[in-house]
Formats: sequence, C-alpha cells, structure tokens
Amino acid sequence: MTGCSGRTPETVPVYVVLPPRAMLLDVAGPTEVLRRAGVEQDGLAFALNFVGPLPEMASSVGLVLSHIAPLPDRLPPDAIIMLSGNIDPLPGQDVRADNVQEQVIVDWLRRTVRPGHLLLCICSGSIIAARAGLMEGRACTTHHSSYDALRQASAAARVVENRLFVEDGNCWSSAGITAGIDLALHFVARRCGPGVAAAVARYLVVYMRRTGADPQLSPWLEGRNHLHPAIHRVQDAIANDPARDWSLTTLADIAHASPRHLSRLFREHAGMTVPDYVNRLRVGLARRMIENSRLDMEAVAERAGFGSTRQLRRAWGRLHDAPPSAARRTG
Repeated sequence: MTGCSGRTPETVPVYVVLPPRAMLLDVAGPTEVLRRAGVEQDGLAFALNFVGPLPEMASSVGLVLSHIAPLPDRLPPDAIIMLSGNIDPLPGQDVRADNVQEQVIVDWLRRTVRPGHLLLCICSGSIIAARAGLMEGRACTTHHSSYDALRQASAAARVVENRLFVEDGNCWSSAGITAGIDLALHFVARRCGPGVAAAVARYLVVYMRRTGADPQLSPWLEGRNHLHPAIHRVQDAIANDPARDWSLTTLADIAHASPRHLSRLFREHAGMTVPDYVNRLRVGLARRMIENSRLDMEAVAERAGFGSTRQLRRAWGRLHDAPPSAARRTG
C-alpha cells in the first residue's frame, strides 16, 4: 500500500449509472478497479453509488441488480459519473419500457452534469451521453459495432474508431466491454499514480493495453505486463528510487537469483534489459522535474540519477524525438 498511513483519505464520490439491460462487465470491471485502488493506497477513496431510473433491473446475464438508488437531483461538484453500456435487445423483444427509462437517464444527464464533473462512459454508455448533448465537439469512442449509432446520437461528436479509450477534457469514453477496465486503470494512474494502477492491474491479472494512438503508457507501467513475482519485486525497488546507483548484484539479491539469471528473466518477462528499465524510469523522473520545476538540466540530471547532462540527453533521445528542453512548461 502507498500513501501516508493514519491520515483520513480524500473521498471522491462516484455515481455509477445503470441503464436497462446493463452490461454486467461494464459495471463490475471498472468499479472493481476503483475498489482495488482504494486498497492499494490510503490517500484517496472512491465512494461508489449505484444509481438508475429503477430500484431493480435485470443485467445482461439475467442477474437482477437491486437496491439501486434513485438518480440524484444534484451532484457534488467533484463527482465522477460512470455511465455503463447495455446490450442490444433480443429480436422481437418489447423495449418500450426500456426506452422510457433510457430517456429518463438522458434527461437527468442534461439537467445534472456540470462542467466540473468527470464523465466516464463505458462501451455504449457514450451513446446515452451523446443523446444528452455531452459529446458535442468531443472526441469519443464506443464498441466497434456501435460507431454509427454514436454518430446518429450526436452529429457534432468526433467519433474515433479503433481505440481502447479516448480522453477529451472531462469526457472519457471506452470501446467495448473489457476496455472499460483499461479506461478505469488509466484514470487510476492519473489520480493515484502509475504505481497504484500497475498494482491494481497485477491484482486483477490484466494487461495495461494500448493501441498506437492511445495515450502513451507511463514509464512506471511499461514492462509490467507479466506475472513473475521476482521481477515485479525488482521493478518495485527501482521505481521507488530510480536515481539510486543500482547494481545488478543488488537487484539480484532482491530477486533471490543470480545476476545472470536475473538478466535473463528480466529480458524474458519485462521485454527489456535491466539497464534499459532503469534508464526509462530515470527519464520519466527527469521529465517530471523538467515539467514541474525550474531546475537547470545539470540539477535535473543529477537528481534523476544520471552522471551528466550528456547521459540524460542520450537516454532521453532513445525515448523521445524532441530534446528535454521541449518538455519545459512555459507560463
């Protein structure tokens, strides 16, 4: 667990909106990510509130969801709205009542969502959000079978295909079903840190997936798509102090393996060498300092664990096209 034990965590209210015929995995996957994130650190807690137009409804697999709270009249200014997708009706199925309940959600979204709220749309949940006018001018995505329906729901939406998830301001959307987990992990990395997201992914035994156009994976998450506990121990140690002068012998002791065996295991499971991994984290640390401080490059290089600015620039150049100075925020 990370964080300052003993302190009262900040609590963020999350309202999980359940439409008729809710896709169960759209609900369970992302909310389990948030629940586990609260276990892995003690600085932030997510208070899950399951709300909808009806107190009870059948999910996609027939499991009845009950004790669903009513859609609230108002939301806290820091609320997160997670909008689940739903399954298509069966041929010949009477969905008139379902359509009425979906419209109740659409009307509620129009009345209730404010600019400060964060909207997380899972799968076809983005279509309901689009019907409420929340995707106008926004880049968004949905299940690959529903691109046309999303365009029909909002002609002004910029529908992006072949993406696991899309982040546009305070409106985030994911592709089909399990991509909601990817979206939730990305959110946890943003709010709780990439190390927490990596720990949650390991617990759930899922990969931190990305397509070429998805937001870049944090260096703290790269090389973590494996299940080898010894390599994770080594990666955890490096991530906790990237600037330390890590020797292969020291890391081998952490892994309870010989240096040669560690080198082989690391390349096999992390997909890179130990020095490559250390340098990626040091570059990531340097980038944070460049973006968030006025330290000169010599000080950045030293604090990130590089022997010189030349070493920093050489390692940086292997990962980024632009020089380190381009990461400096202005204004």
